[in-house]
Amino acid sequence: MNRRTTTLSAAVALAAALALTGCSSSSSSSGGDAPELKVSGAFMPQPVMDMAGGFLTITNDGDTADKLTSVTSPISDDVTIHETKNQKMQEVESFDIPANGTLSLERGGNHIMFMELKKKPKQGEKVSIELHFEKSDPIKVELPVEAATHNPQQH
Repeated sequence: MNRRTTTLSAAVALAAALALTGCSSSSSSSGGDAPELKVSGAFMPQPVMDMAGGFLTITNDGDTADKLTSVTSPISDDVTIHETKNQKMQEVESFDIPANGTLSLERGGNHIMFMELKKKPKQGEKVSIELHFEKSDPIKVELPVEAATHNPQQH
């Protein structure tokens, strides 16, 4: 009896893990009218204080727009999304991800902000985050921690 319960628990845990690791929420049964999101180029510069920025690109290959509504991470209880306009940073409720388009979160522009870090990650480590959307299922992403001065736009 106990062995059967353990096996069942393991199977349920495995199914849940497999469901969570999907990198896109595309559903082919919906006739292609759902957002199809992919994340690339993710990184976090090594923090020098108790806050950090996060950067990545979300590509939507679907015919339906979506919105990035929030980001969560075990590294901070205060993770927000910010836009930069006229060299001023301000928190926003969401970012649009156009149909067949991209949302770029990059240095000097729109970005993820991690406040009051529980620990400062070092270069070479990874920070787990989860992106939350208006329509699509959440996407888990590992942000590699790069040098504090890392900026892929300069290359």
